Amino acid sequence: MKKGKLLIFSAPSGSGKTTLVNHLLSEIPNMAFSVSATTRQPRGTEQNGVEYYFMSLEEFKQRVENDEFLEWQEVYPGRCYGTLKAVVEKMQEEGKHVAFDVDVVGGTNIKKFYGDEALSVFIQAPSIEVLRERLVNRQTDSMEEIEKRLAKADWEMNFAQGKFDITIINDDLETAKADILKAVTNFIEKEEPCEE
Repeated sequence: MKKGKLLIFSAPSGSGKTTLVNHLLSEIPNMAFSVSATTRQPRGTEQNGVEYYFMSLEEFKQRVENDEFLEWQEVYPGRCYGTLKAVVEKMQEEGKHVAFDVDVVGGTNIKKFYGDEALSVFIQAPSIEVLRERLVNRQTDSMEEIEKRLAKADWEMNFAQGKFDITIINDDLETAKADILKAVTNFIEKEEPCEE
């Protein structure tokens, strides 16, 4: 069985990354979501092992010590996110194309680890103003949290320049869906060079 391909998606909060990744998951056969681990509390109906592997800060730190993460970040004080190596390897061996939905630093770290084996995609809103509007309309965060996310988004957009294979501007959702589907399909269908 051919090993699955690796697809990295990063974006500032509110850029529409989850919507676009879910679109790809519905369109591309054999594509599966790499479920990240986090120390944050579940929101709404989120379930352990589905949206995230929820764990205590102590357990997370122990797994870091054991070198079980492909990448991990303390995104906010006491709030960590990471990608477990074993989860990715198992999916790839099953022939699944693995989609990583990670923050910008995590995305660049995974890309560094896998190099050309992975396609890295940065998704961004057309502007910080549009991002602010989307975050406010989502009604999931306090204004204080939104301001934190916007400050981080501004830094992420500057940090990401030149570090991702492609950038998708999510101004018009249908156009962004078509663009990302084309880019990912081309990467998946690209034949690997034969080893000597």
